[in-house]
Amino acid sequence: MAERAARKPLLWVALLCAAATALPAVAQQGYPSRTIRIISPFAAGGGNDLICRTVAAKLSESFRQQVIVENRTGANGIIGTEFTARAAADGYTIALIPSGHAVNAALHSKLPFDSVRDFTMISLAGSSPLVLAVHPSVPVRNVRELTALARSRPGQLSYVSAGIGASGHLGGALFAVLTGTQMTHVPYKGMSLALTDLVSGQVTMAFATSLSVIPHLQSRRLRGLATTGAQRSPALPELPTVAEAVPGYEASLWYGFAGPARLPSDIVRRLNTEIVQALKQSDVRERLAGLGVDVQSSSPEELTKLLANDMDRWARVVQRTGIRVD
Repeated sequence: MAERAARKPLLWVALLCAAATALPAVAQQGYPSRTIRIISPFAAGGGNDLICRTVAAKLSESFRQQVIVENRTGANGIIGTEFTARAAADGYTIALIPSGHAVNAALHSKLPFDSVRDFTMISLAGSSPLVLAVHPSVPVRNVRELTALARSRPGQLSYVSAGIGASGHLGGALFAVLTGTQMTHVPYKGMSLALTDLVSGQVTMAFATSLSVIPHLQSRRLRGLATTGAQRSPALPELPTVAEAVPGYEASLWYGFAGPARLPSDIVRRLNTEIVQALKQSDVRERLAGLGVDVQSSSPEELTKLLANDMDRWARVVQRTGIRVD
């Protein structure tokens, strides 16, 4: 009897421990039970924001919970991604991180987060090439002619971007490295101002997003020479890739959903499943194609590998060119 009595406290401790271990799993079975926030690290109306809102509408339907988009802008996406990294790892705050997330680690000597360890990758959403566009007065019709012109006029051709370290800056820097040319980078505080000066002929060219440059190509105020992806863009199939003239060149943008570190695996699986299903829907694909986005989904592991590969690739470009933000 004494032995049985002694065992009772131990039994209760074991049961309590088992219950405590099971609590998170039980709690997660009801996920989501309240509003989910998708953080867009860029301003409303841009490509990142529009992808967020398109997917959020579908997730609201499938989850039967409100999914809202919250814009937290600044510092080339760092402010929004830092907010996500510091959020509770409960699945109610995720973000659509851009490929610039991979570049920021190389551009900044100090970041307020670790670009890999402080995040949980969920799924790729899509990719979009930049468009190499020139002012119509520039006497070139293709990338080979542009390269020859740049070599004959070292430092005289200029390309604009939305700022130091922006995608257009890196796209131009990579082009200069691979072609052995010297071009002058002109950073602006936003791409709209940069394109205004390009359209007016004050600068030579830009590596710009499809969304921002396609209207200018259609109005013939700019001439498109190529896109920067590995394959030709479905949105601009008539344009060759830069890589067709400059082997090894690729500077596509990509967008991926991610949450804070230590996001529970069952929540990651649920989010991945619902996001992938949303991206498969024809109206989503059509809307994003209209933005120049090639819809692509992935496993969390595939997105993690993409991030690691891009971080390594852009670190080498930044080191070779000496680009620094701080």
